[in-house]
Amino acid sequence: MERIALVSDIHGNIPALEAVLLDIKQRGIEKIYCLGDLVGKGPHPEKSIDIIRDTCDIVVQGNWDDFLPNETNNTYIQWYQHRLSSEQLSYIKSLPFSYDFMMSGRKIRLFHASSTSVHHRVYPWDSLDKRKEMFTNTEKTGGLNGRKPDVVCYGDIHYAFIHHIQEKVLINVGSVGNPLDMTQASYVILEGDNGSDVVSSFAIQLVRVPYDIELAIRQAREEGMPELEPYIDELRTATYRGLKK
Repeated sequence: MERIALVSDIHGNIPALEAVLLDIKQRGIEKIYCLGDLVGKGPHPEKSIDIIRDTCDIVVQGNWDDFLPNETNNTYIQWYQHRLSSEQLSYIKSLPFSYDFMMSGRKIRLFHASSTSVHHRVYPWDSLDKRKEMFTNTEKTGGLNGRKPDVVCYGDIHYAFIHHIQEKVLINVGSVGNPLDMTQASYVILEGDNGSDVVSSFAIQLVRVPYDIELAIRQAREEGMPELEPYIDELRTATYRGLKK
């Protein structure tokens, strides 16, 4: 049996990332996969990229990783662009859309937001049909043919959950750096026979990790980050800023 940690939506929050990586290490888990959004929202995108590259075996692209390298007149986006080297921008732009692997006879698919786009958002309260679409094969996931996934893991919405849908499992791993369901970092552990086509014991665990939120806020203040107050409010209350407009 092997355990794999799934992390997502780091968003440049280094105290949260370090707390999660320490928790993973203390559990003796050696394999880590990242589901995107290394950058944006938080103050240290450059450090987030370097740490994820050093610690994660697989990294897929998030919506921030997709649009941040593009030219823009938006000064908020430009603040993050200027903190990254051209090599780092190229790295996040080149990340794959999805990743499939077998564990305990189950085909597991990882992507950031949905089977069609890193910008297509799917919430746990969306219709059953919309959630079932997460298991479809698309050109983005490597073709329309072949076996569909039994387990889909994604990030994007910063809201962790596990749904069983007609013998399939939809998992949102939540957010490390900007959780919007509770004020603790989130990640998921998958446990089973990695790489095996034979059906055997399989486990999913949602993990919440407290971290030093006030340290993360001090770091954001020190860097003179734009849209600072909405960011602080999200970290302290786990409430999406869009709900308060």
